[in-house]
Amino acid sequence: MAAPGFDWNDLRHFLALAEAGSTLAAGRRLRVSQTTVARRLAALEDRLGLRLFDRRPSGYVLTEAGTALLPRAREVEAAARRVQDDAAARKRATTGTVRITAADVYATALILPVLSELHATHPGILVEVDESLEQLDLAGGAADIALRDIERPAGAGLVAQRLCDLPWTFYCSAGYAARHGLPGSYHEMRGHPLVAGGGAMVGPVYDHWLAQVGLSGAVAMRHGSISGLLAAVRSGAGVGALPCLVADLDPGLLRCVPPHPAQPPRALWLIYPERHRASPHVRMVVDHLARRIRARAREGQARHA
Repeated sequence: MAAPGFDWNDLRHFLALAEAGSTLAAGRRLRVSQTTVARRLAALEDRLGLRLFDRRPSGYVLTEAGTALLPRAREVEAAARRVQDDAAARKRATTGTVRITAADVYATALILPVLSELHATHPGILVEVDESLEQLDLAGGAADIALRDIERPAGAGLVAQRLCDLPWTFYCSAGYAARHGLPGSYHEMRGHPLVAGGGAMVGPVYDHWLAQVGLSGAVAMRHGSISGLLAAVRSGAGVGALPCLVADLDPGLLRCVPPHPAQPPRALWLIYPERHRASPHVRMVVDHLARRIRARAREGQARHA
């Protein structure tokens, strides 16, 4: 029964038809049309090279070949149910609390949407998110996972996954662009109010970058966090630098210029203690975050390719 192109789902229709005796009754049982049942059966017979039913006025009757294969089909159905039951049991068994530390903007824009998806499939995992700017001691147990915007992680006993590059560039809101125009160069941005700041870790790097491109004199306001920068730019207060991973897929923001090549190289890293390699609930969160954030980075890059 391992014929080329064999579709195991066809067996469900074969079994339903064998038990119901008509395509109409089988379709009702499977919640599909009787045409679908007939099409599935024809496909199965074609792939196996056997006629499984005789079509009679009274309904579908198993042929000798169909009768011989019926017990095997039931074995496959039972095995498929065991796989489903085992998978469901493993999902229910994946429980525990996972503490994540990340800068506020990454917690809001990247982590929270992913965690809502994770909760739907693994409701037994409780996630606590710490948005403080303090670098918590992962090795000491202050948190289980860290999402960090750094050049390269350091620390003994830690596992670090590099998720993506993390360039920054300048954005404004669509409303701001409609009122004042979209600045398409660093020279044009000198005539627009700039939002600066970003906190103790980001602020000095941001200010150095503004000096490099000759925009220090255009700063009109400062915010003490990256989320404050994002909120100010979204509100139409002016033009501001933001991480592309966050801003590129924001429907209310427009990119003004490509990322500047002179900015310091940074990346987004997912870091967790070595001891959590064997923790199913922590690894579940790690793998889910890594997969979804990398997909977001690829989508943002494709938008501006």
